[in-house]
Amino acid sequence: MNLIVAVDENWAIGYKNELLIRIPADMKMFRQETTGKVVVLGRKTLETFPNGQPLKNRTNIILSTKADYEVKDAIVVHSLEELLDELKNYSSEDIYIIGGETVYRQLLPYCKVAHVTKIDRSYEADAFFPNLDADPAWKVTAESDEQSYFDTTYAFVKYERV
Repeated sequence: MNLIVAVDENWAIGYKNELLIRIPADMKMFRQETTGKVVVLGRKTLETFPNGQPLKNRTNIILSTKADYEVKDAIVVHSLEELLDELKNYSSEDIYIIGGETVYRQLLPYCKVAHVTKIDRSYEADAFFPNLDADPAWKVTAESDEQSYFDTTYAFVKYERV
C-alpha cells in the first residue's frame, strides 16, 4: 500500500479541515499518482472535496464510523477490519491512503511507500502526519530537486519502509 501526503516542516497536514496550502504541481502529482487507482480516505476528508464528491477516475473507499453514512459512487466501510477486508480485492500497489490524520495513523503500519510533498514552511495547524524522518522503519529512496511556488519551496520525497 502507498500513501500520499503534503506536510509542512513540522509534519502538519491541515487546519480546520482544510489543506495548509494548495500547490498546483503537488495537485498535478497527486492526480498522476492516483488516477485509475484506489484511494482510501476518511469522511471529513471527503467533505473537503468539491461538492463533497468522490474523486473522479478512481475507486474511492471512505472510512466512516457513522453506520448510516452513504456516498454515491464510493464504497463506504465502517471499521478498520472491514476496510482491510475490502482492500483484499485490489492490488496493494494500486492503493493510496490520502487522509486525513486519523486514517493516515490507522493505515501507516500497512503502507510500504510514502509519497510526501515536503513544504519548507511552518503553518498554523491542527492535524499532523507522523514524522517519517524520525522513524527508523522508513528511509528516503528518492527526492526531487527543490521546487518553488511563489515564495514557498518544497520537494517531492519518496520514503520506503526498510
